[in-house]
Amino acid sequence: MSQGRVVKISGPLVIAEGMQEADMFDVVRVSEQGLIGEIIEMRGDMASIQVYEETAGLAPGAPVETTGAQLSVELGPGLIETIYDGIQRPLEEIKKIAGPNITRGISVPSLDRNKKWEFVPTTKVGDKVEAGDIIGTVQETMVVQQKIMIPYGVSGIIEKINSGNFTVEETVCVVKKDNGEIVNVSLMQKWPVRKGRPYKEKLVPDMPLVTGQRVIDTLFPISKGGVAAVPGPFGSGKTVVQHQLAKWADADIVVYIGCGERGNEMTDVLMEFPELKDPRTGESLMKRTVLIANTSDMPVAAREASIYTGITIAEYFRDMGYSVALMADSTSRWAEALREMSGRLEEMPGEEGYPAYLASRLAQFYERAGRVISLGKEGREGTLSAIGAVSPPGGDISEPVSQATLRIVKVFWALDSQLAYRRHFPAINWLNSYSLYADRLSKWFDENVTKEWSEMRSETMIILQEEAELNEIVQLVGVDSLSSNDRLKLEAAQSIREDYLHQNAFHEVDTYTSLNKQNKLLNLILEYYHSGIEALKEDADFKALSELPVRERIGRFKYTEEKDVENVFEEIKKQIETEMSSLVTSKEVE
Repeated sequence: MSQGRVVKISGPLVIAEGMQEADMFDVVRVSEQGLIGEIIEMRGDMASIQVYEETAGLAPGAPVETTGAQLSVELGPGLIETIYDGIQRPLEEIKKIAGPNITRGISVPSLDRNKKWEFVPTTKVGDKVEAGDIIGTVQETMVVQQKIMIPYGVSGIIEKINSGNFTVEETVCVVKKDNGEIVNVSLMQKWPVRKGRPYKEKLVPDMPLVTGQRVIDTLFPISKGGVAAVPGPFGSGKTVVQHQLAKWADADIVVYIGCGERGNEMTDVLMEFPELKDPRTGESLMKRTVLIANTSDMPVAAREASIYTGITIAEYFRDMGYSVALMADSTSRWAEALREMSGRLEEMPGEEGYPAYLASRLAQFYERAGRVISLGKEGREGTLSAIGAVSPPGGDISEPVSQATLRIVKVFWALDSQLAYRRHFPAINWLNSYSLYADRLSKWFDENVTKEWSEMRSETMIILQEEAELNEIVQLVGVDSLSSNDRLKLEAAQSIREDYLHQNAFHEVDTYTSLNKQNKLLNLILEYYHSGIEALKEDADFKALSELPVRERIGRFKYTEEKDVENVFEEIKKQIETEMSSLVTSKEVE
């Protein structure tokens, strides 16, 4: 171990000399209190260290000791349902030891060293194994089964394998490597957070991550293994969108990172998630969730680490063959932490003071998402979808973090403060948002939901775009100047906006909409529009057409429970037919 001493302190940045034996990204312990830090710059024997704890009271001359290891996370049974801080310290355990505030220098293992887990082997003595092979399983929660894998860099013959109850440190398997070396495999493995976990092959993402949010699934879908950004100004609903995705997305595991967010928002997550029922299993949502809470009052340097901690845990579950959804709220706070540390290091600033390497750091983070074939003989397929919230100052997405993010991600859900002020939630602006996965995923939707899905989506987008053009004419010369067909188009667009795209996150039924129900609701809105055009050709009265009672029923269809969807759909469809034909008949009688 290399030992140096502190020569300069600048907030979370500490400069130490006598560190010639240390390496970049080594974890160090600063002062007698043992504050955790990480080396981020080396100049000769001088090391610049970002300290992940409060440095108040630290003085020059304090000892600095390197651990010789990079910042790593512990991966194994016990991750699910745990709430960690940015450097994977379990907050519940810290609270038991030190009370509600984190004591400086406190050291608590990330995974419980005393709890025993039942290990069920799936291999036997004499089997040849390689990195990534599953040697057994541990039932971690009612919902999640952890698959214990051979660590990276190990291959050989199993000399011994145990079954029974073990702690995460006890040996469950002994492997004799090809060179004769003996390796003891436990339930836990460590992995450096700044290095992506290896895989065999990256595949094209061609299946949607179904979220149950109509505006997302229908108009701007994200694929499993895809990346999305949710930029928006203060109060536009970024956090609620992230919460909805965490609650309802079609993922086996959810990793939620609160990076520099307000403490009360993280409290909402911590209070809500245990009470929420998972729609797929009926169990608590926490039974498949890992939370990383790094609130805005915690040391700024730990924000930078929290993003990497979260994605490394997500990759671990991806390697087991699970579909993982990672929520990062928000990457802007992470970028601000980078800017602060860069400023203290006296690096040349880039645009708006952000470091010149901002775009490459963002790309490194988002590129760790994807659909992959994991290591091992079985070749399991796992996906990791990353959804990052961006909080541009004043809602101006021309700022560097938003622009760098948009160059990397393929889905852009543009939150609009004007929609939020009108109480239209989710406030995703349908004219500014886009999804580059939409064309590839249309084949899946056509095969698995309805063969008309792509046509319905295209027609919906056209109606909404033409509504924006017609509104400009209406503002100039009034609605009476429009033809009946154009006025009907405005009515259809209003129905799409208010009945389809508007969704109440806090309504028991409307909070989640299955793809089948989305298809039926959109079908009814477009059926009314098409039938209306035919009725207008028969000289039906536009006022009577716009006031048909069936419109109210179409609007309320979204509150129909899943079990009643088919019956209510058929009823409303017949009602549209009946009311439209009576309109035309009454016109003919006149």
